[in-house]
Order: sequence, then structure tokens, then C-alpha cells
Amino acid sequence: MSTPSRITESPQVDDEFAIPAPLSGHGPARIIAMCNQKGGVGKTTTTVNLGAALAEYGRRVLLVDFDPQGALSAGLGVATNDVDTIYDLMLGRVKDTAAVIQHTASENLDVLPANIDLSAAEVQLVNEVAREQTLQRVLRSVTGLYDVVLIDCQPSLGLLTVNALTAAHGVMIPLECEYFALRGVALLIETVEKIKDRLNPALQLDGILGTMFDPRTLHSREVLDRVREAFGEKVFDTVIRRTVKFPDATVAAEPITTFASEHAGAAAYRRLARELVARGGAP
Repeated sequence: MSTPSRITESPQVDDEFAIPAPLSGHGPARIIAMCNQKGGVGKTTTTVNLGAALAEYGRRVLLVDFDPQGALSAGLGVATNDVDTIYDLMLGRVKDTAAVIQHTASENLDVLPANIDLSAAEVQLVNEVAREQTLQRVLRSVTGLYDVVLIDCQPSLGLLTVNALTAAHGVMIPLECEYFALRGVALLIETVEKIKDRLNPALQLDGILGTMFDPRTLHSREVLDRVREAFGEKVFDTVIRRTVKFPDATVAAEPITTFASEHAGAAAYRRLARELVARGGAP
């Protein structure tokens, strides 16, 4: 009996995006909010692995865990219990942002951690003056130390996400290649435009990133085609395919670039890092 052929993931062609040149110095950082009001679309996975890939290319990267679930912190093995977090900085309980930053096992990759306490921040900030600019104030003292700051937003369009968009220079939208994920993109882009109009005129859409793509299914291919048809050049050429290696790397508390360095998933995030630099979204 013949053995069925095995479908394997192969790295994408990547010769169109050159390896970024070394930087002569560091900072001030370009801040990118990783944003989508739908959960489970790959925001945290993209924040961790894009950050790790940029760090491999010599960029100093700060990851801001801005989701009360603390998945980003946990996914990099960063302690969140009995330590100061982004919540303490947002409420002014701690003034020194640099003292809250934790280093990871990856060179050039640091984290501002979060835990469930952050879920109370929206209620506690609601009556504060300039509440939308709280995160911007928190980050101001450390942006000169980094080249890129990536903010992992929670899956909502509440006050925390508004804070992230107000602090950011750019927005990246990870979009699962699935029909229901596609439906919310127009609302999200409308929100980005409102923030740009009212709070942050410099904000721009860096791009939409197709994630969890399965080339074997017609559905995935059709959704990706529709996104590219609707948003054109705003869609990243790089696509992140679905693979079990991403959750495996999370369990190991490592980015895929170190957990499975030769895997197609690691190659895809390195390619995304190069594409982001080529587009001017990162130094």
C-alpha cells in the first residue's frame, strides 16, 4: 500500500527583503500597537516573535504586555507575581519605568510585564485627567533606550487600547485568515481613524498581517484574497501559517526564533521583520 504524501510547511521566498543594515545608534523608538478587538488572532504570538526577530537583527526591542491575561509575559518566562507591572506605572504607584522593565533570555529583547491587576485600570483611570495619554507618559522616559516598542493590546476597543493607539506611531493588525475575523477589521480601522483625528494625528496603519493561514483550505485562501483586494498595499506580503510550533514555543517560554530556529514559522517572522524595516515601520 502506498504511503500518503506528507504536506510540509516550507519557508516563504524571502529574497525581496534585504537583511537590515546595522544601526549606528539606538533610539528614539518607533512605537507600534498590535491591535485587534477579536481575540485569538495571533497578536501575542506576533508581538513576541516579531520582537525577537527584530532583536536578532540588532534592534533593541521593548515588548509592552498590555493585556490583563499576561500571555506575553508568560510566553517569555517573565515573572508577573510579586513584581511591579505596567499597572503600577499606569496608576502612578511606581514612577520609574526602567525599574519595572524585565530582561528576557533573548539579547536585545525586554518586557514591561502585566498581570490580572491591569483589568482594573480602565475603571480606575476613567476619571483621570488626560486618561488616554497615560501609557504615553509611562513610556516617555524609556523610548530613547530602544529602537522599537511593540504593544500587545487586549482584545477590545476600550480605554487600554485607546491608550496604546494614542502612544503609538503605527498600528499593526494581525488578522486570522477566517471569515469572522475579517468582519471586524472595518470597525477597527474606523477606530484608528478616530484616534488619529482626535488624539494622535501622527498615527498610521503600518499594515494588516494575515495569520493562522492554512494554504490547504480554500477558505483561508479566499479570506486572504479578500483582504488584499480590500486593503491593497496595506496588507503585508508576509503571511504567517498555522503551525503547532507556535503554541509549543509558548509552553517552552521562548520565541520561535530560538525554540525552533530553522522552522518555517521562525523564517516567516524574520521575513516580517525585514519587510517592516523595508516599509519604514521600524529602523
